[in-house]
Amino acid sequence: MTAYWYLTRGTGIVALVLLTLSLAFGVANALRMRVPGAPRFVTLGIHRSVSLLAVTFVAVHVLTTVADGYVPIGILSAVVPFSSGYRPFWVGLGAVAFDLLLALVITSLLRRRVGYRVWRAVHWSAYACWPIAFVHALGTGTDVGSAWLTAVLASLAGLVAAAVIGRRSVHRQRISAFSSPV
Repeated sequence: MTAYWYLTRGTGIVALVLLTLSLAFGVANALRMRVPGAPRFVTLGIHRSVSLLAVTFVAVHVLTTVADGYVPIGILSAVVPFSSGYRPFWVGLGAVAFDLLLALVITSLLRRRVGYRVWRAVHWSAYACWPIAFVHALGTGTDVGSAWLTAVLASLAGLVAAAVIGRRSVHRQRISAFSSPV
């Protein structure tokens, strides 16, 4: 076991936790929720900061995976889905999630140039990025099946489920408010 192996494991798990928090704060911001006692822009600030931190951990996760020579995962396999010789399906899911995350970052940085509609359409891919990264975590690594990782993953899934259910219920309430007769 090398330092790269520990860094890859640790940064992957922390990245998934941060991506979960980013998604939850993104939904909270979309629903115009706020941190108690703070202006609404604080929620957006937390979302952005956690997202940036998540991207940093994902980058370290990818780089340490590539640098660790124990398994043959090259930089191409980290970006081109399902091209890895090692666990091609599971590593491929990680590459898909990474590519979606890159698209989110790039369009967020170029938001003024690409326009709100393009940015928002790409931003919706966060709802695909998270479960793909989650399934990647379920199928990859040496900790899969351990009690501690199962508890972490169950907690993350619960938080995302609550955020998505909250988002959908508010969306349904808004639709019914517009469609109900006056």
